[in-house]
Amino acid sequence: METERVKCLIIGSGPAGYTAAIYAGRANLAPVLYSGLQPGGQLTTTTDVENFPGYPAGIAGPDLMEDLRKQAERFGTDLRYGVATSADLSTVPYKITIDDEKIIETDTLIIATGATAKYLGLADEKKYAGLGVSACATCDGFFYRKKVVAVIGGGDTACEEASYLSGLASKVYLVVRKPFLRASKVMQERVFANEKIEVLFEHNAVGLYGEKKVEGMHLVKRMGEPDEQRYDLPIDGFFLAIGHQPNSDIFKPYLDTDEVGYILTEPGTPRTKRPGVFAAGDVADPHYRQAITAAASGCMAAIEAERYLLSKR
Repeated sequence: METERVKCLIIGSGPAGYTAAIYAGRANLAPVLYSGLQPGGQLTTTTDVENFPGYPAGIAGPDLMEDLRKQAERFGTDLRYGVATSADLSTVPYKITIDDEKIIETDTLIIATGATAKYLGLADEKKYAGLGVSACATCDGFFYRKKVVAVIGGGDTACEEASYLSGLASKVYLVVRKPFLRASKVMQERVFANEKIEVLFEHNAVGLYGEKKVEGMHLVKRMGEPDEQRYDLPIDGFFLAIGHQPNSDIFKPYLDTDEVGYILTEPGTPRTKRPGVFAAGDVADPHYRQAITAAASGCMAAIEAERYLLSKR
């Protein structure tokens, strides 16, 4: 198998990966970046981004990522297509296998593989992606001011999203499969006390409808029971809040993760338990999951990589 040695390898091409590449390139680390399965990351599946600093009129998600890609390339980043399929972080240089056919040996590694939002698996979720379907209320809630939205989920994240959206939307339906909320007591109390939020217990969303965008959802109450009811409910936005899955599997034998799979780092830094290995962006962030926080952590990871290499001279 072909082997190549580099100083700085970046896995992932979202805001964290590209920002790390910009800083690493400016530090003359000659970074090599592999884009992963989704070049540009989750933002390439969004429409307008209005909360990223520097774009007062907003910018389309794919256009924002293209700007970051060009900036990384400008500073000498070697941008490549490919997926990291396995890792060996037992010794330095660290070894990352790309597409099961090439091994990259690297002195420093920046993991920016992101996290994948969990979906229900409905065909309509893809059909209306960016047209009323979202997995991030903080990102897209602004577009649903004074409109009717639904949040799918019954945990803390779903309750937080519903509470956030209630400050923008005219009405929020919280669609919960079970007859109870899994969220913490504090979050439950917050939801039940909010007049704008209506909790639909024992409900399953089984589809969406609308001509050019989401106009409503197909619901089943008490699915499979003798008193099952099926009906349609008009909505403007459909928000998934059933969790994210960090793309960290190949690194788990070598790095500490939480119970979900988020890579654990030293508080306030992107440093992992392996010297010279850093985690940036959503793969290590279960709390914020924003483009700007991902970019900031990518900056930190590149600076840490530069300092690490300097310490080894």
